[in-house]
Amino acid sequence: MRNPHDEALGSPASSDRRGKRGTAPAADDPLRKCILTGDRAPREALVRLALSPDGAVLPDVRAKAPGRGAWIGVTRAELEAAIKKGKLKGALARAFKTGPIAVPDDLPERLAKALERATLDRLGLESRSGTLLTGSEKIETAARSGQLHLLLHASDAGTDGNRKLDQAWRVGRDAEGSDLRGLVLPVPRTILAVALGRQNVVHIGLTERNAAARVEEALHRWLHFLGPDPILSPCETASQGASASPHDAEAEISGPEPDADTTLRGI
Repeated sequence: MRNPHDEALGSPASSDRRGKRGTAPAADDPLRKCILTGDRAPREALVRLALSPDGAVLPDVRAKAPGRGAWIGVTRAELEAAIKKGKLKGALARAFKTGPIAVPDDLPERLAKALERATLDRLGLESRSGTLLTGSEKIETAARSGQLHLLLHASDAGTDGNRKLDQAWRVGRDAEGSDLRGLVLPVPRTILAVALGRQNVVHIGLTERNAAARVEEALHRWLHFLGPDPILSPCETASQGASASPHDAEAEISGPEPDADTTLRGI
């Protein structure tokens, strides 16, 4: 299925990433087969499912749970359809070759949350390593000087602010007249602020090429799974739009909730 989100990840860092859907993987990339489509892709482009001790199928987006795993590379809508038709359970039974398998009704939601958490955790790591910028002025300066490798906008960022930074990035990349622009994330500034431990995170810039590639890898899996029409949780939807108050971004910063992978630890 054609996914516009896949095409959106087209920053300069993309040319350095291996295994992105639609490009030929390098010879040393370990390939995995999607149990639903039969397509093969590098493991970094797919999502792993694993069994909990009680036989429940859960996301293992970091691919660290021990034992046999199964890989999928479909969108959320395609996964929901496969669950409804019983196709996923049959494919999992063939992949795991074990006893009874329980597919949670909310597996698509768990998977979406796990991919979101993995992406936000990656942004947090890059923030702590010093390769990530926030603040329009800092990002614009880096963009115009050619130091920006990836530009991201919160879902509730203003159109004018996005346009200004996008133009600065094109100037710095000597790409004026092109469609190079930052990617609008499917989460608002409040979520980004919590992930980065900062306040009022409306725009994000990555100033190191490898850091941008790492973020893009996590983003690509997340956005591909969400599909062209992502389903936002109520808390995200309520924070979006021009009516969002600047005070919303100054809420108390709390630690991130554990993702679904936590359940699989110790299998």
